[in-house]
Amino acid sequence: MPENSEFMKLLQNKTVLVTGGSRGIGKGIAERMAEQGANVAFTFVSSVEKAKIFEEELKNKFGVKAKGYQSNAADFEGSQKLADDIIADFGNIDVLINNAGITRDSLLMRMSEEQWDEIMDTNLKSAFNMTKACLKTFMKNRAGSIINITSIVGITGNAGQANYAASKAGMIGFTKSVAKEIGSRNVRCNAIAPGFIETEMTDALSQEVKEAWTQTIPLKRGGTPAEVANACLFLASDLSAYITGQTINVCGGMVM
Repeated sequence: MPENSEFMKLLQNKTVLVTGGSRGIGKGIAERMAEQGANVAFTFVSSVEKAKIFEEELKNKFGVKAKGYQSNAADFEGSQKLADDIIADFGNIDVLINNAGITRDSLLMRMSEEQWDEIMDTNLKSAFNMTKACLKTFMKNRAGSIINITSIVGITGNAGQANYAASKAGMIGFTKSVAKEIGSRNVRCNAIAPGFIETEMTDALSQEVKEAWTQTIPLKRGGTPAEVANACLFLASDLSAYITGQTINVCGGMVM
């Protein structure tokens, strides 16, 4: 069979929704899904021009249907409208990847209520909003995979990130609970916990800070968005048909 045969693509003709999919880890995930034959819907918050360019890249490079949607996943009604719009445009949603997330780091003594609420809305409430918005479709189809992008910080905690760590720990508990509720309908829900992943956000860090991070990692390097995307591909595809309620750490051994 030829190497590029469509029959080898794990997500051929599936529709994947990636929130926060226009940059960083989300962009890497969207690219991997498209490479494996999936039609890709992704959300972005502000950069319309960049999202349009990325949309065209996915179409031209992988020959799939792709569309970016300007949407705030922290908006409950907006999330339902988004799911409805995607189903109208693509015909279905097979995989939901809740990747939207931000940081507002501060020591707890200095952390404002706004910094706490903003993180909870964007990182945790968004997962609730989007999962609920897609759930009827998954249940009706008696098929679907939900993947929540959490963080190893949600497992270990981290000084200066009480808000972020709490939101990511919440995603793990949410994942396990949803998996138990929907498993009987053949719908799966898992989480991926990235460690130190090199993206546009980490490019702003000094070389000294990066080196200090990598010294704590058994593999002695940061990860890439593509390596997180590979774990997503596994959980999105039928290769993981008997896996639900789990958290896979993609962290080079930082958490064991």
